Amino acid sequence: MKEITKSAALIAAASGIVFGVVTPLTASAAEEPLKWTTCEGSGLDPRQQCATLEVPMDYAHPDGRTIDLAVSRIPSEKPSARRGALLLIPGGPGGTSLDDPSGKGQKLPQDVRDAYDLIGFAPRGNAPSTAVSCGLDHADLALTALRPWPAADGSVTGNMTTAGRMADACAHNGGELMRHISTVDNARDIDRIRTALGEHRISAWGVSYGTYLGAVYNQLFPNRTDRVVLDSNDNPDPVKVERAWLEAYEVGVEDTFPEFAKWASQPGNPYRLADTAAEVRPLFLRLAARLDREPIPWPGANPEELNGNVLRQTMLNTFYDPDDYAGLAQLILAAQKGTVPPAPQSPPDAVLQNVTAVGAATICNDAAWPRSAAVYEKAVAESRVKYPLTAGMPRNAMVCAAWPWQPKQAPVRITDRGPAGRIMLVQNERDVATPLSGARKLREALGRRAVMVTVDSTGHDAYLDNGNGCGDATVSRFLATGERPQRDVYCG
Repeated sequence: MKEITKSAALIAAASGIVFGVVTPLTASAAEEPLKWTTCEGSGLDPRQQCATLEVPMDYAHPDGRTIDLAVSRIPSEKPSARRGALLLIPGGPGGTSLDDPSGKGQKLPQDVRDAYDLIGFAPRGNAPSTAVSCGLDHADLALTALRPWPAADGSVTGNMTTAGRMADACAHNGGELMRHISTVDNARDIDRIRTALGEHRISAWGVSYGTYLGAVYNQLFPNRTDRVVLDSNDNPDPVKVERAWLEAYEVGVEDTFPEFAKWASQPGNPYRLADTAAEVRPLFLRLAARLDREPIPWPGANPEELNGNVLRQTMLNTFYDPDDYAGLAQLILAAQKGTVPPAPQSPPDAVLQNVTAVGAATICNDAAWPRSAAVYEKAVAESRVKYPLTAGMPRNAMVCAAWPWQPKQAPVRITDRGPAGRIMLVQNERDVATPLSGARKLREALGRRAVMVTVDSTGHDAYLDNGNGCGDATVSRFLATGERPQRDVYCG
């Protein structure tokens, strides 16, 4: 759900120390059960191969019904240097890394691509794995419906109605698999993938929600991990669990907006909004309030109007990547004149149906949400006062407030129990979706098992995307050699 529209996003001064062994960790005696074939789809690296793995739908009944997981790989580019497999864990929940060996995996330095087979997968529920859909109305696929933006006056009544309608659709159309999509199920699937690959231990690069999934996998299978990079990190609070990411937008927007304001007030910027950075925030708040009262028709968009919440959601989307600032500024400039740019292109409804269903199932099955409108009314009112840019959305009721099923188990508590030296966190200082304050909570929970590289940069996805050269080099060196700073480092 965090990345429905897109994925948003070096020599360290500290000395390092080498962990692990030099010899490959492959369990060579194991017979690989995956049958690799040419992948379907366009734009893929011709070296990428695909396979299907059967896993239990319900791990409480491992001999019962099975589902399919789609898995992909690009083998190590230098077999003599091969160490093992690097699993690319996607964000979301609802994202897939099936094409990532051909995409983001090719950004990895050569010595990392030599050391590992690059492994992608479509998590349970995501096509082309056994897929789910809630069959939602087209209007409920809008991000301003999926994100629980309250009414202009702060009322949550409409959000509670939307939650009930969406939950009913998921219960009616989602099938039995909807009850068995959760972070713990995904972690167990990862271990089935590891086994099928014939690896005694597996390395991983998890991004956004993938950091929480990676941390849960490390917690459940601590001796099955090799080198793990957690990039753009979720707050692991076992009480909030999936609710923590929604609430994180309050802080993430406040961390990021000053950078947008500086950009939007620079002389010579063709999309300049104000003479000074201090003027940009009140300008945005005034425009959003005006659009709450007087929306502008926007044919072809979903919804077909530019209202205050559409502007606020566009801000959230934009802050994932500073390269997108111009799009937000253009929208603001047009709206000030009472016009709109061409409607943004959206993925096909079938894709959104699948991504939305997986995201909802994961979030709602991981932890129980309050059912009372009064709880959300109070929280939204407090949030609107303290964080006006996000207008109460981060504490509001989404589909989970009416979810028909209870979680199968308590959330996994992330701790420092397990081998030390195998986990590196990398985190931008200014991240709208996974702010630094939440990343520090995960770093604290992991204790001696991890070190964190904090990067003086803005945007989501720190490593090889919106970070900086120092952070990238520190992470790359860890993946390639196991060399890791002895303590947390700051890449300024």
